Amino acid sequence: MPLTAPVRRGAPRRVLIRRAVVTAAAAAVLCTGAPGAVAAPAPAVHAAPSAAHTGPSAHTGPYAALRPIAALSAERLATADLVAAAKWGTGSPIDDPVRERQVLDAVAQRARELGADPDRTVAVFRDQIEANKIVQRGLHRRWTADPDRAPTTRPDLNEVRKEINRINEGLVRAIADSAPARRSPSCIPVLAAASAHVVRDEHLDPLHTVALARAVRSVCDQEDVSEPGLKAGLKE
Repeated sequence: MPLTAPVRRGAPRRVLIRRAVVTAAAAAVLCTGAPGAVAAPAPAVHAAPSAAHTGPSAHTGPYAALRPIAALSAERLATADLVAAAKWGTGSPIDDPVRERQVLDAVAQRARELGADPDRTVAVFRDQIEANKIVQRGLHRRWTADPDRAPTTRPDLNEVRKEINRINEGLVRAIADSAPARRSPSCIPVLAAASAHVVRDEHLDPLHTVALARAVRSVCDQEDVSEPGLKAGLKE
């Protein structure tokens, strides 16, 4: 069965990005003969973003601007494993509207300070949050079906959130620094290639690959993201 269903004519750009990322990631893994994919590794506190690339356009052009967004998005997704483990068996819901609002308010303010578009930044982070929850739900389903694979230790959620906040800062900066590349007509294929390389290099499993595609679907700045909740200081 193919990883993605055919894209209907006139499909939204966000759907195109998601399909392109997943398809490109699958192709990258198959073409390189990469070993079996594994879950995203838990990030080390204060670890540097894994945005390296050995291709000829590593330091110039749209790829160089978009690759850090894909790499930081994967790094942020790795924290979902820790959040899932912290919540496992506690009855704590995966959805946390209060925390999500705090994150969106904070990144919007930081975007303004950097002279970036707060609406676009918030749109990207909404996707980041939903992608994180895709991983959490997937892991909880996996652990429910096979308790032997469930975590036996519980990470400190406050420490995990400090790591998430660190990654958020890097991601807001990467969004701010990549405006020309994100507005370019080539953004979708370049972002898909960058994301595929991250999937290959980090050996992401299917769950984290699908979540990465969800995380970056609003990165390309080629449609209006203004909507209630994104204007007037993010007031609902």
